[in-house]
Amino acid sequence: MAKESIKLIANNKKARHDYFLEEKYEAGIALHGTEVKSLRMGKCSIKESFIRIENGEVIIYGMHISPYEKGNIFNKDPLRPKKLLMHKAEIRKLQGKIAEKGYTLVPVEVYLKGGLVKVQIALAKGKKLYDKRDDIAKKDQRREAERNFKVKNLY
Repeated sequence: MAKESIKLIANNKKARHDYFLEEKYEAGIALHGTEVKSLRMGKCSIKESFIRIENGEVIIYGMHISPYEKGNIFNKDPLRPKKLLMHKAEIRKLQGKIAEKGYTLVPVEVYLKGGLVKVQIALAKGKKLYDKRDDIAKKDQRREAERNFKVKNLY
């Protein structure tokens, strides 16, 4: 079997900065026709979005899909809540984990996989301020080390 091509549409860098991402899941998303066309053009943002489980359904709020230019009356509200498609067993498992203190669901990225729009969501635990500072310090050290290595290789 040929490996399915994956085209990244939107990435949530803020999620990696604000949370420890523990388990990742892939979910489908229930969309309307013009929304899919807009996503294929890469017009999507998940920076301010969040996920809740209500009545056994996983719903993403705040995911902005820009209206399709040629969609006229068929365009939907860009910020409408969208249902994520997951197996019932996965949803129950996530519900149990979210009930624990400090856990939440965050969207990590939106991508096209074999013609279908998928959302990668992560079970995440919030970082404290000192954790964020620690991550920034590590990133700066790594960047500095790479810079020094590059300078040594020039001579």
